[in-house]
Amino acid sequence: MDDPGNQGNGGTARLIAILLDTQSIRRSNPNIDHEREVAIFDILDANTFMLEGRDEGPYRLTLGIVEDRLVLSIGTETVETLVTHVLSLSPLRRLIKDYFIVCDSYYDAIRSAPPSRIQSIDMGRRALHDEGSRILIERLKGKITVDNGTARRLFTLVCALHWKG
Repeated sequence: MDDPGNQGNGGTARLIAILLDTQSIRRSNPNIDHEREVAIFDILDANTFMLEGRDEGPYRLTLGIVEDRLVLSIGTETVETLVTHVLSLSPLRRLIKDYFIVCDSYYDAIRSAPPSRIQSIDMGRRALHDEGSRILIERLKGKITVDNGTARRLFTLVCALHWKG
């Protein structure tokens, strides 16, 4: 998706802040913490994020997991919560599990594997990431519009929240 209503970073169809619900963050490790920080930085650097049928942005997003459901609370600079969407994680559960297995293999391979092995694992990781972002876009359809890059990074954040350590 292109950049509708989001001329550079000055438009309204974008996120200006992302918070992770502290109750949702489970035991972590440095790799997951780093992935989370990079994903937030990348989203805030360039994103497209629009509430369907509304034009009140730019937006603030709080992500959390409550009772194994993804909770997206969206507000603005002046309104804490405009809308909250709760999505089942069931369509992503298998993918998240596979993604963690591949990521663990990737981090292990970086230490000692030949470049060809690292590249092969990374291709698998990217494919899972692409599938996760596609599912997120589908699940958000009719509620929130995001571009592919934003969806990919949101998938990273969902995984980081879902990480059980």
